[in-house]
Order: sequence, then C-alpha cells, then structure tokens
Amino acid sequence: MSGAQQTRLASQALLTIDLDALIANWRAIAARAAPAQCAAVVKADAYGIGLEPAAQALSRAGCVSFFVAHVAEAVRLRAALGGAPAQIYCLNGLSDDAAEIQTLAGAQAFPVIGSAHEWAAWLKHAPGHEAALHVDTGMNRLGMSAQEAKAIADTPEAACVTLVLSHFASSEERDNPMNAAQIAAFESVRQMFSNARASLANSSGVFLPTAPHYDLVRAGYALYGGNPTPVAPNPMQNVVRVQAPIIQVRNVEAGAMVGYNSTWRAPSPRRLATIGIGYADGLLRSASGTQDKPAAQVYLGDAPCPVVGRISMDLSVIDVTDASLEAAAPGAMVELLGSRISVDDLASRANTIGYEILTSLSRRYFRQYVGG
Repeated sequence: MSGAQQTRLASQALLTIDLDALIANWRAIAARAAPAQCAAVVKADAYGIGLEPAAQALSRAGCVSFFVAHVAEAVRLRAALGGAPAQIYCLNGLSDDAAEIQTLAGAQAFPVIGSAHEWAAWLKHAPGHEAALHVDTGMNRLGMSAQEAKAIADTPEAACVTLVLSHFASSEERDNPMNAAQIAAFESVRQMFSNARASLANSSGVFLPTAPHYDLVRAGYALYGGNPTPVAPNPMQNVVRVQAPIIQVRNVEAGAMVGYNSTWRAPSPRRLATIGIGYADGLLRSASGTQDKPAAQVYLGDAPCPVVGRISMDLSVIDVTDASLEAAAPGAMVELLGSRISVDDLASRANTIGYEILTSLSRRYFRQYVGG
C-alpha cells in the first residue's frame, strides 16, 4: 500500500508502517489468549499509524472485534471495513444526544456504557440494540459501580448486554496487588451477566501469570510494537520506522552552544548535523539533550548519534562526530525509530511512555505502508 502522496519529496521525513508486523503481533496475542477472541484497539487513528490501513489489514487477517474511543471513530471504522464482518465497540460511552446515539446505532456499533445515566439514554433512543457495560474495578476513570451493574442485571433489558468489561490500572506491573483485586472485583460482576461475554485483559493483561483472558482480550499498544512486558524482552515485532533527512552539516569548536537557550555546549570540537524533524512531527521536546540530561539518539548507518540542544518545531540537531564523513552528508537519512530504537527506547529518553510517542506521529510525514 502507499501513502496519500505518490512521491516523497527529498526534504520530507519518512514514516514506514509494516502491516505484516502488525498482523504478526495480533496473531501472536491471539494465539496466547486462545480460546479467547483477540480484539484490536484502533482508537486514536490506530495509535497514530492510520485507522483505515491498520483496521483493513487486521480484518483481512481475521480480526472481527475492534475498539475505538469516540462515536466519530466508530463511524469512520465502519466505513473503512465496508461489508467485512466486524463488531465495533465505542469505549468512551454515550452522551444523551439522540442524534449521536442514533448515529452510533446506525454504524452498527455498540456503546460501552459506563453509568446508569448512559444506560437510560441508550434504552430511550436505541431500544433493543445491543450494548456493552463497563464496570469500574478500581481505576476510577470510567465505568459504573457494581451496584449500578446489579440494578441493570435485575431488569429484562439486561438481555441487551452482550459484553461486560473492565480495565486494568497496572497490568504492566505483574506483581502489583491491584491486579488480583481487580480480577476478583470483575469476577463478581461478571457472574451477574451469565449470558454476556466478558473482557478484562488489555495488552499487558494478556501476559499476566493469572491470565484473565475470559472471552475477549483487547490488544492495543502491543499490536503497534510496544512492549507489554516492560521487565522482560519485548515479544512484539517493530511496526513503525521513522527516518529524517540531514539538511546541513557543520563543524563547531569546543564551547559552542546549540539550540534555543543554549542548553547544550560542545565539550570538544564536534561535527553537527541539522535534521528535518521536530516536535511538530512528534519528536517530543522532552527528548532534547542538555548538559545534564541524556537525550534521544538516532542512528546514521551503524553509528548512534545523540540529539544535542533543544528540539525545535521543525528541526533538531544531532552530533555526528562518530559517524563517517561520507555518511554524514546533506540528504542522508537518519533513523529515529526502527529496528535499533523502539518506541519504548525513545519514550524513556523523552521521559514519557511509548503510547505518547506513537499517538504524536504527525501527518507531515510521507507515510509508506508495506505488507498487509
């Protein structure tokens, strides 16, 4: 598949998305979770890689359940999938706006209802339509209480509930006692809806030793190459590669200052390269290099090159002293994400999480899809 543009301009940063790796990650999680079904979470433009190509590739691979956050995403996803069989769930619940509710129902999508108020609105404006219930088990973000769920379970309309779910708060921390507490709380609610499917595990939840897979797991971050087991090697394949061109190369003397506010000074004579990518492209400013903080690093060929000075909106500066003179030339491409630098690696250098790295990927890249 190709991006929206047919030809990449030489000055453009390049984002390559490996749909074969995306599919392989989904299949690996599905195999681990079996006999539970593996759904794909494709909210936030499929974590930044593009909703339509990601969902279409996953659908062709056999995925039939998808989760988004907003009603507009559900409508967009249904259009992208065309006539392919798919169950679409909208995680952020419902407003009480009749037109919006009917739009969701018209897209043949299911709300993930998180309160008694939302439940009443759904029954009023979409009577008889199926829905999922989100029960809070300790995260205190979205979801109804166990008492609210019990009140629904005792009504005839409970037959419309076809999925009951909750969400882990700390499943990436396998020894966190909150995991067991949430599993126990969810189990008591699940039993109230014996005819509905149950779902608790997100990407990291699939890898918990207690394996609470139930009927459906919801794979998100791991699909896109993020590590669902931070204390162990990443079992997922890399999906995203980001490259940017060198615009200019210069030699500086010891003591030379780089970037806004002179936060980095050359400790010795250095060779620097300015590359055509900045925080407007998703290279977060928090990945900047200062005298006291290690920065993000990129690769120029086999040479690691640190970012020096503050990252600007459209530009960044890297130290290419250790790269060959031939490699460090205007027009050469450096790698910011890829086989050598994972989303988790870059996130740790930017003092954030890989989710933010992925969802910050800009539309300014030339996007190239391979495989799928």
